[in-house]
This record gives sequence, structure tokens and C-alpha cells, in this order.
Amino acid sequence: MTDATYTKGRWSLTDLIPASSGPEMEVVFDDLNAVVAELETHRDDLSPEIAADTFAEMVGLVERIAYRASQLLGYSTLWLAESTSDQQALAFRSRVGQALAQAQNRTLFFDLWWKALDPAAAERLAAGSGDVRYYLEALRRFAPYTLTEGEERVMNTKDVNGISGIKTLYEMITYALTFDMEIDGEVKPLTRTELMVHARSADPDRRKAAYEAMFDTFTQHKDVLGQMYQFVVGDWVQENVTLRKMDSPMVGRNLANDMPNEVVDALIEACRENVSLYRRFFRLKAKWIGMPKLRRVDIYAPLRAAEIKYSFDDGVRFILDTMTAFSPAMAQLAERVLSENHLDSEPRVGKDTGAFNYGVVPDRTPWVLVNYNGRADDVSTLGHELGHAVHSMMASDHSILTCHSSLPLAETASNFVEILLLSRWLDEVTDDEARTALMAKYVDDSYASVMRQIYFVIFERDIHEQLVEGSMTADEVAERYMETLREQFGDELDLADYFRWEWITIPHIYDRPFYCYAYTFGLLLVLALYQQYRSEGDAFVARYLKILEYGGSKAPMEILDEAGFNVRTKAFWQGGLDVIADMVNQLEALAK
Repeated sequence: MTDATYTKGRWSLTDLIPASSGPEMEVVFDDLNAVVAELETHRDDLSPEIAADTFAEMVGLVERIAYRASQLLGYSTLWLAESTSDQQALAFRSRVGQALAQAQNRTLFFDLWWKALDPAAAERLAAGSGDVRYYLEALRRFAPYTLTEGEERVMNTKDVNGISGIKTLYEMITYALTFDMEIDGEVKPLTRTELMVHARSADPDRRKAAYEAMFDTFTQHKDVLGQMYQFVVGDWVQENVTLRKMDSPMVGRNLANDMPNEVVDALIEACRENVSLYRRFFRLKAKWIGMPKLRRVDIYAPLRAAEIKYSFDDGVRFILDTMTAFSPAMAQLAERVLSENHLDSEPRVGKDTGAFNYGVVPDRTPWVLVNYNGRADDVSTLGHELGHAVHSMMASDHSILTCHSSLPLAETASNFVEILLLSRWLDEVTDDEARTALMAKYVDDSYASVMRQIYFVIFERDIHEQLVEGSMTADEVAERYMETLREQFGDELDLADYFRWEWITIPHIYDRPFYCYAYTFGLLLVLALYQQYRSEGDAFVARYLKILEYGGSKAPMEILDEAGFNVRTKAFWQGGLDVIADMVNQLEALAK
């Protein structure tokens, strides 16, 4: 670690592309077009008898195209995330979208030929493809659902100004929102991240005011945002079910994740059968904070009125020290994000209100965005995203086509860092009150990652399947969302009616349908991994790092099978849920 003081700031994108316009940017666009043209010259070479070296040359061109496309998409995404209403950033995103759609259309012939190739010829060529073999295998998973080249081109072209445009409008509307909340007698406009600090306040009136401020603002846009969601769902259903003939709307996401349908079903059902676990916790928490019953606005209430605050420097050092104790190599990689100015950590109006890591290309340190407000939560969030960055860097020796982990395994490093942070916090405190607060906070967060996310997917599944059959009004969608909340909480929480509109505040269900089960998968998997670490100690570290090093170069089920985890059954997922249940048991014992 450096001796310099870490300070909040704004990232630089110059390591990705030196300038947002001018000759240096045009080089990237020009090279993308040149490589696409070069690949097109090989179109007549494609046949079952193609020579292995010619095929390898074509795959190399596909890699170069993917690299340039990733640079442009990454730059446009990061630029817009730092300033979501910037007109130049929006115009650049539109240009990139058009350029990538054209490149994809001009190179579709390769993917379509590969997907349609007979198995013997495909195996002959894949056998000598080295690090990109899994990428080639993954393409063939979609063969039964692939349309003609002309049809695929039409969909790619229309998406740029169609569904992608709707998603951009959703971001523009929601990221630019401010929320008026009265604080100490003064009404202040807050960003969403600033507002959510108050949702975790020790003051119950302030928690309620924060949620009311959020929904007061969001519901002013509920008709527009609700209609946008129905367009997103309709587009997904029409493409995947109607045109591609998939059995259900979720099949497309499971194929993209290379995750068998039955594994995802087992995960969902295991969580659904354990819904009473969090109800027990919410009953306990109501006692702790002196309420007969929690309101939905109280579920993230802290147990201590005076929460520990961390300066940005202290928070960073706590994370890096914790990583160092587990693996110095991980800490060194995480520190690169800060030393290379690839972290955007300051809250500001117009900035993306969430947190993410973006490993754009394998030979560049990932970029990380957080909104750091000095809470322990913010330390955990920063640790989580730096864990993602470490995962990206651990897999950076792979091709641009195979470096990125599948979604279900993408949380393996991030969640592991979070539980390491919790373990260190528990080691450093001795009184029961502090330990109770720490464990309760982790169970709070596990609710957000496990049950909350899985019920988003249950909700999505219901809405998508309903729209296969017909249509729904926004009010009907809202009522279905309210039903999922009632199933989660039973009679343990008082639900304000405005929570029926919570779904319009969730970006993932707009941007990437069915994405959210990856969070549940990731946390429960990590809890099982952490149990192994506790029993094996340092001997576990090398095996764990090997999982991260695979990136996306191998099927996730193969990686998990090699690590000894059978995720095909509810029993496996029950094991992760039992770790959380053990914490609830301990908390109940401490409360007596």
C-alpha cells in the first residue's frame, strides 16, 4: 500500500482511450471498421473443410473486433455513468451503438456459420482453438434459437433506436431525479444515494421520510416508467419466445449464463421455502429497535444510534489490510484501481446512483464506480466492487472473448471480500452489543442479496409469462409486485401502499431481465466457500484464487464441479441459507 492519503475523486478514462474526440478516438473507430472489413474478406473460406490455420486467423480477427468494440462500449458506458445527462456523452453513446450494430451485422455471417456447422467439423476446429474454445462452445448453445442472417441484422439495427433507446431514456429520467427531504427543518434536494443514507438512519421518522421522498418523486413518473417496463418486457418476450421459440422468457438469461434451467429453479425454490428465515429476523429486529412490528421502511434500521464513520482513507486502508491478510496478491491488484485513478467515488448530482465494476478489456485495470458517504455500508460496497475488479484482473491473461466471468460466478470475489470484512469487524469487537449490530447488519445485507433479489426474479418471471399470454396495465403490474412483497414478509411487516411501485425504481429489471438471481447465486455460493476457508485455512487460498483465474474460459458448472460443489439440488442452496440461519440463531440467543 502507498503511504499517500487516499481521497475521493473522479476517475480518468484516458487509459482506455486518450480522448473523447479527435484523432485518438477516430483511430479506434477506424480500426474497428478495418478489422471488420478484413474478416469479411474471408467469408468465402467458410466451409466444413476450412483449414485450421485459416479458421484460427479468422478467430483472431473476431478477437480484435471484440477488443475495439469493448473499448468503445466501455468508454461510452463509463462516460455516461459519470454524467448521465451530458449531451456529448449521450451523442457518443448513440454513435457507438450505431457503429457496433453495423459491425455486428457485417460479421454475423461468422457466428451463424459456426452455429450451423456440423458437430464433427466444429469439434475439429474447436480442439485447436486454445483459450477461445469455451467462447466457441458458448456460441453453439444458441444455435437452436438463431434466426436467419437477414432477420438477425434487422433486430440488431432496430434495437439501437428501439429497446436500447428506451433503456437509455429510463436511465436519463431516473438518474437525473433529485428527492426533496426535510432535514432539521430545511428541505434539501438529495441524490438517490444521499437519500438512502437516511433510509438507514437510526431515526424512524427520518427513515420514513426518506422512503416517502423517494416514492413521492418516482410515482410522479410512474405512468411513463411503467409503460417503459412493459415495452422492455414485451420486447424480451417477443424476441426470445415468439421469434426464437424459447420455452420460456427465462431461458435466454440462463443460456447467456450457461446455467441449466433446473439449477436456477432449485435456487429459486430453496429461497422460497426459506422465506420464514427473514421473517424471524424481522421479528427480532422489531424488538431491538423498540417497535411492535417493523414497517417496510425499517428493515435496514441500524441497531446503534451512533454508527461508526470511516473517512475515505480509513475505509480504503481497512479494505486493503483485510485483503492482504487473506491474499497479498489480491490487495495489490485492488490498490491498482486507486493508484491508476480508475475509481469514481464522489457522490454528485447526475452521476449513476449505484455502484459497479467494469473490466472493459483484459489489459487495462478495471474502472470502479461507488458513491462514498463515509458509512460502514460504503466500506462494504467499495470492498465489494474492488473484489469484482480483482476478479477481472485475476482473469486478465485470457482472451477478450473469455476473460469475463459468467454472471452466476461474477459475485465470487466481491461477496467473499464482504464476508472477510465482516469477520475482521467481529474479531475487533468484544461486547455483545457491537457483535449483535455487526451480525444483524450482515443479515440485513444478505436479505438484500438473497431474498430481495430472488423475489425480483419471481416477479419478473410472473410478468414476462403473463405478457406471453396477453397484456397488463401498470396498475396490474404494481399489484402483482405487491403480492410478492406480501409473500416475502407475511404479517411481519407493515407495508405502505406506495411500495407497490418499488419495481419502477429497480434499474436491473429494465436493463437486464432476470439478471438478479446472479446476486443470490453468488452470495450463497460464497457462504459455502467461506465455510471451507474457515476449516482449511491458508490451504484454501490457492484453490479459491484458481476459481477467479478461470474468468469466463470454462463453463461455470465445470468450474463448480471441479471445486466440489453440486449446485443442482436444493440441498446445496440450503447449506448457504443455513449459514445465515446460524447467524439468526446466534442473534436470537444474544437477545435473550
